[in-house]
Amino acid sequence: MKPYKEMSKEELTSLKEELEKQFEDAKGKGLKLDMSRGKPTPAQLDMTMGIMDVLNSESDMKTESGMDTRNYGLMDGIPEAKKLMGDMMGVPAENVIVYGNASLTIMYDTVARAMLHGVLGSTPWCKLDKVKFLCPAPGYDRHFKITESFGIEMITIPMTCDGPDMDLVEEYVSKDPAVKGIWCVPKYSNPQGISYSDETVRRFAALQPAAEDFRIYWDNAYAIHHLYFDEQDEILDILSECEKAGHPDMVYEFCSTSKVSFSGAGISAFASSKANLEEAKKVMTIQTIGHDKVNQLRHVRYFKDLDGMLAHMKKHADIMRPKFEAVLEVLDKELGGLEIGSWTRPRGGYFISFDAMEGCAKAIVAKCKEAGVVLTGAGATYPYGIDPQDRNIRIAPSYPTSEEMAAATDLFVLCVKLVSVEKLLAA
Repeated sequence: MKPYKEMSKEELTSLKEELEKQFEDAKGKGLKLDMSRGKPTPAQLDMTMGIMDVLNSESDMKTESGMDTRNYGLMDGIPEAKKLMGDMMGVPAENVIVYGNASLTIMYDTVARAMLHGVLGSTPWCKLDKVKFLCPAPGYDRHFKITESFGIEMITIPMTCDGPDMDLVEEYVSKDPAVKGIWCVPKYSNPQGISYSDETVRRFAALQPAAEDFRIYWDNAYAIHHLYFDEQDEILDILSECEKAGHPDMVYEFCSTSKVSFSGAGISAFASSKANLEEAKKVMTIQTIGHDKVNQLRHVRYFKDLDGMLAHMKKHADIMRPKFEAVLEVLDKELGGLEIGSWTRPRGGYFISFDAMEGCAKAIVAKCKEAGVVLTGAGATYPYGIDPQDRNIRIAPSYPTSEEMAAATDLFVLCVKLVSVEKLLAA
């Protein structure tokens, strides 16, 4: 079929009638599928059940150094867990603090700490007239919700195939002392699956901020989440790059095992310079006695080391990869050449990013919901939930089965076609 934009009004009208009939038939199928969030499927959670067997009432609950994980102590994490999470991020264990089950909690706390106490002696953000954050978009909606909740002004930075538009990042950071941070998902970004190029990482490390308390919030959520282990993306280590550039304190790095072990019962970690870690620990001593060291020990005993984690992630990839390929196959077959949408082909992570014709995303998501398929809300991948072009839609293939995913994508492309035809006729 030729591109929709080359069709006459009569052709589009005829096509619209045909698509509307198909849509009514689709509604009659009674689909109830949720592709709104990147949740692991039950099969992935079942695959990790062995982690529950590595500790029992007869187990030695001590670390290698003899510390009893059932008791107080080691507030920054057991040494073995610090090494495991450091290896996962590619940083030394001494640069790591191990927390509870969610890296999102660490990110929230890190922003809250800056708001209330400042950063390494700088003025607390709550006492400033204006605080701004750079937000590469499309991006992770929960990042944007954190900064929005504190009343921080968010500035959208367009994403390129190499990462954020670094010309814009450098301009804002170097000229405006109110710019205090930038959100980053540097590897298999949410939702596009983009990995930052070496040049992008080095440009981040070489930033010359107007604000001494500017920090890069480096959410390395998908550090080892490859779909293709023989064709995986790699990124430079931002901590060592910042140190080489003379800015050792400029980055906060976060990660977790949320999509490695159990999403609701993993462990998370924070990596940074010695000065930043010491500042974080000062507040931690007031905030908590310590995180769940028994769970940290459980993870170390189960995975043993980074090689064990990578072997486990290959099993995850075997479950995830067919679902991504099922989506891409339908998109290629049904929308290829029609010029009414474009989509990413990620080699890792949890999402596929789809760009519809301008002004169509909200209508497509609403049509899908009407027929039984729930997608992430249009606009969620932008600050304040507002996509200025109303184009981007995040597809999360992980939870449904491959068969369900193909059925959901069939409906999705039908909705894309119908809304696009309506848009062209209205124009």
